[in-house]
Amino acid sequence: MSLNSEAIRPLSLAIIKNNKNQILVSPGYDTVKKESFYRLLGGGVEFGESSLEALNREFKEELNVDLKNCRLLDISENIFSFNGLSGHEIVFIYEAEFADEKYLDVLEFSILDSNDEGKAIWLDIKDLPNKIVYPNISAWL
Repeated sequence: MSLNSEAIRPLSLAIIKNNKNQILVSPGYDTVKKESFYRLLGGGVEFGESSLEALNREFKEELNVDLKNCRLLDISENIFSFNGLSGHEIVFIYEAEFADEKYLDVLEFSILDSNDEGKAIWLDIKDLPNKIVYPNISAWL
């Protein structure tokens, strides 16, 4: 995650559910706050690219998967700090599905474009009240 206190970063993220009542997230840790958290997958919207195009590109880059049935749920603003750096995001939150359902049975994904051995895992929706998830997605589940 790249932070710049002078820029607002547009993001496209997706809520992907499997048939076990779980959502796909990436675990993270803030070393300054000493806080474990989870984040929806997706990434930055590039200049000249729609939020939907960015969502599809990011999932292809991160997991080498295609999406289908992408539906914009909301747009959210997030002003935050991560590892002591300020951030400001406008987040397009989508609901989406894997185009190939075989990925619903994959227990853990390696994030292909990550420099820090990032991964994506399934998190039980029933556990969300006890977890920190960015953005807060409870309104859309």
